[in-house]
Amino acid sequence: MEMRNQSTLTDFLLLGFSGYPVLQLFVFWIFLGMYLVTLFGNLLIILAIVADQHLHTPMYFFLANLSFTEICFICTIVPKVLVNIWTQHHTISHTGCLMQMYFFMTLTLQDDFLLGVMAYDRYVAICLPLHYSMSMGPQCCLLLVATSWLCSTLLAFSLILPIAQFSFCASHSIPHFFCDVPPLLKLACSDTHTFQVTMLTEAVLSGMIPLICVLVSYAHIMHTILRINSAGGKHKVFSTCGSHLTVVALFYGTLFLVYFQPSSSYSADTGMVVSVIYTIITPMLNPFIYSLRNKDMKGALWRLFGLGKYCNY
Repeated sequence: MEMRNQSTLTDFLLLGFSGYPVLQLFVFWIFLGMYLVTLFGNLLIILAIVADQHLHTPMYFFLANLSFTEICFICTIVPKVLVNIWTQHHTISHTGCLMQMYFFMTLTLQDDFLLGVMAYDRYVAICLPLHYSMSMGPQCCLLLVATSWLCSTLLAFSLILPIAQFSFCASHSIPHFFCDVPPLLKLACSDTHTFQVTMLTEAVLSGMIPLICVLVSYAHIMHTILRINSAGGKHKVFSTCGSHLTVVALFYGTLFLVYFQPSSSYSADTGMVVSVIYTIITPMLNPFIYSLRNKDMKGALWRLFGLGKYCNY
């Protein structure tokens, strides 16, 4: 194969969609469109939150951080995919592969922790409203976000360090569109058992703790909602929380399909399809989920474009 001859011993081949030459041009334009929509949508959310004084609250502070994370996340994956498809040059250096994997893991973990923090924020706001201003002050919000970044960075580093020591004596062809852990482990000729146990342990702890936080928070929220007499009050709470739960379901549902299984049972085709959902589709949907279901967010976006006085939100 020509692509194999172009690669060196330190290169990997991101085969991705190369096995479907008829679809590559279609995939390129679809991915480019979703990439631009994701950048534009999440950037709009950040600008609207920064520009609108009404949105200078903990909930929207965390949402702005989530949008920033999504922008970084999709920029880690999609530009390389687009270049590979357009140039038909599918190689990525060993260092480039490790760097992409490191940022991918860091940003995935950051998404994970932020969703847990946002659930806790909604719990305090709805179930303990009298304590909200004290519990979720500016310093506390900054501490929560900074701790999330610190934990995600350290956890990703603890996983990428042993991967950097692996030797790859077989094929260097990765049947994926980016450097992901499961397909890369299949190429390693080093003993990966200890690493897989470590990775699964970290995945369970870093995944389940925020998920439990989300589930417990929303169990209390649902109990509180059912005691609200006002139908309008129930609708507002359901609308705000429904957006968050939709994102949580998309995020955790797809990640569990790929990472909470032994590498021996990993399917390249299934992994690639599911990966498209959480690396490209979910970051693109987040702005729509949070803005279209949120009256305050829609109002801020109209005001950002100077159309607020002409519209009823």
